[in-house]
Amino acid sequence: MDDRNEFLPGLSPVAGKPVHTAFDGSRLTSDAGILLLAGIERRLGIAGRLAQCLTDPRAPARVQHTLAEMIRFRMLMIAGGYPDGNDSEALRVDPAFKMAVGRLPESGAALCSQPTISRLENLPGRGALIRMMAAMIGLFCDSFVTVPRRIVLDIDDTEDRVHGGQQLALFNAYHDSRCFQPIHIYEAITGKPVAVILRPGKTPGGAEVALVLRHVVRAIRARWPRVDIVVRGDSHYARPQAMDWLEQNRVGYIFGLATNAVLRARVADLAEDAALVRLDGSDDKVRRFAAFTYAAKSWKHQRHVVARVEASAQGTDSRFIVTNLKGTPRALYEKLYCARGQMENLIKAHKLHLASDRTSCSTATANQFRLLIHTAAYWLMHTLRGLAPKTSFWRDAQFDTIRLALIKIAARVTERITRIKLSLPTGCPYQADLMMLATRLAKLPP
Repeated sequence: MDDRNEFLPGLSPVAGKPVHTAFDGSRLTSDAGILLLAGIERRLGIAGRLAQCLTDPRAPARVQHTLAEMIRFRMLMIAGGYPDGNDSEALRVDPAFKMAVGRLPESGAALCSQPTISRLENLPGRGALIRMMAAMIGLFCDSFVTVPRRIVLDIDDTEDRVHGGQQLALFNAYHDSRCFQPIHIYEAITGKPVAVILRPGKTPGGAEVALVLRHVVRAIRARWPRVDIVVRGDSHYARPQAMDWLEQNRVGYIFGLATNAVLRARVADLAEDAALVRLDGSDDKVRRFAAFTYAAKSWKHQRHVVARVEASAQGTDSRFIVTNLKGTPRALYEKLYCARGQMENLIKAHKLHLASDRTSCSTATANQFRLLIHTAAYWLMHTLRGLAPKTSFWRDAQFDTIRLALIKIAARVTERITRIKLSLPTGCPYQADLMMLATRLAKLPP
């Protein structure tokens, strides 16, 4: 080959010496840290759990890529920052990804291609997806060493814009877009995902909210019959059908409650008092709390309502929550309800850092399957972050920070007769952190 074609042209000399850059570095990978995630996946067994929910229609003698291998490859791609199925065309021969899926880096066969991944996404039907969602709830329960005394489930939905004629896509006037509005449910104390459900781009109704909560709570109670469950959500989850079911099944709830004239009249004296106290004092804001019983026209009986009234330079603002939990009004509002703001960060990690809004398939079942695989990738990143000590920087780092620092690491991969050698850069800035995480991973039960 001509030398002019071997080297990248246009690179400036350094200290008078020419820079020759060629693609001759033998077998290299830019994602050596993906092997940490592969070790986590094998211990969690996510790919195997999901693959067992599917029926493989292929002739066994002609199968080159098992369902578990394809699912494992896809979730590792997403966790590594490759959310598109097209990325598999380049990564199917990457030595780190081949090792992560269980194949030798040089002599092992290439991983599955983009058309194979597309067929996988369109394989599950409605029944298989229900089984897979149940399997993910089972993974959530199995992730606890001991049965917790209490869990807090945060539920919310998020805009997922569409750019075509996908099933379930609707125009949403609030977001001014055609979109889906998938429901996300996380365990608030640990940040672990419980369920992510694709749904039309509209506010969920009472029957739908009750149906979702009924399936999730029953699946958890099937494993943990005595666990106390508290559900938190915004005002459009305070549906009478949902609250009725939660009350009948000893599930605590605390939901926002939309303001109306009747509620504002109940706290009018409190709002006036807060405004006067602020004018007479030096505080920028004055808060007052109250609790009373209230029944909307659609409710079968009265419920406990907590009001928060705040007077500031912008005026007086009143917020309300409805709950069946005991506690002082201030504690219920400030310590329990307001803590659900962390939910936004969890959805951000799922949607932005793991690109779970890449729901561009034409069918709803394929897009629901994608959400499940993105949730599996969330489990990998969340578990990797959880390996760090509580006082470590990594324990609170965002997923994209972890990916750039600990996953995107260049390495030379050499396959020998008796072993595989992975040569990491001598100047890697996070050597101690990688050693610490790998050591902690090795101590996890297989």
